[in-house]
Amino acid sequence: MTDWTLDRTFRAASGDAVRWAALGARRAGAPPVVLLHGTPFSSHVWRAVARALAPWHRVFVWDMPGFGASEMRDGQDVSLAAQARVFGELLAHWEATGELDPASPPAVVAHDIGGCVALRAHLLHGARYARLALVDPVALAPWGSPTYRLLGAHPEVFGQLPPPLHRALVREYVSSASAPGLPPGVLDRLVEPWCSEAGRPAFYRQIQQNDQRFTDEVQDRYGELDLPTLICWGAQDSWIPAAKGRELAARIPGARLRLIEGAGHLVQEDAPAELTAALADFLRPGGPTTAPDAG
Repeated sequence: MTDWTLDRTFRAASGDAVRWAALGARRAGAPPVVLLHGTPFSSHVWRAVARALAPWHRVFVWDMPGFGASEMRDGQDVSLAAQARVFGELLAHWEATGELDPASPPAVVAHDIGGCVALRAHLLHGARYARLALVDPVALAPWGSPTYRLLGAHPEVFGQLPPPLHRALVREYVSSASAPGLPPGVLDRLVEPWCSEAGRPAFYRQIQQNDQRFTDEVQDRYGELDLPTLICWGAQDSWIPAAKGRELAARIPGARLRLIEGAGHLVQEDAPAELTAALADFLRPGGPTTAPDAG
């Protein structure tokens, strides 16, 4: 499962090269689904879920600017506001090129900061979704661990770390997103994009720019969401506690909450089968059929 390639490129209005891919055949009866990753990750965390959904859906994955295989550069705007604009542009591009049918908006599944990106694109920029699944999303204040805030406050200091120390820091940080622990090969793959010459400063840049104000601007509007919404949360999430999932579900009309035992913040790696089952049930036409977690 380590072979993961985004074979297409979209050039955003900002000039950033955004890498993306589509899995599953384009055919009638295969509803489109778009998967959004979080930080400090990339679409690679969705590989198992994307491949499992592909027989029944046309699945779109992409790396946000400044992440994974997409462009990383000095002076880049990788704020959550910028990512939401890029996501809206990407959806419009897929419609213009026939990848998406404008009459049939996709379902969107978003993890971590991807949740904020998806919510902003929908509430502020009019992006249309058929359904919305939020997985341990960055959505409600306060968020950001003490470590996260420290790194974001001093990017110029941490950016001077020698490469081996930087790699060690990123490995420890990424490892903490998993409750049971990540297999070494998976950890290596998630850390690698941040250890190149461009990736080292990009790691601190995206943390510095991800300010809480980007969720503050929309969190009072969650009551406006008028589409089927599922919230999945790792019950052992040490980055954003499960209590935030309950609070978020209470703010979104009709939202269903599913707690996933044994999973930390990185649910895709900790409990891929359980997460895929919950998403597949939610995404199927007419779904879901299963009862929500009592939370």
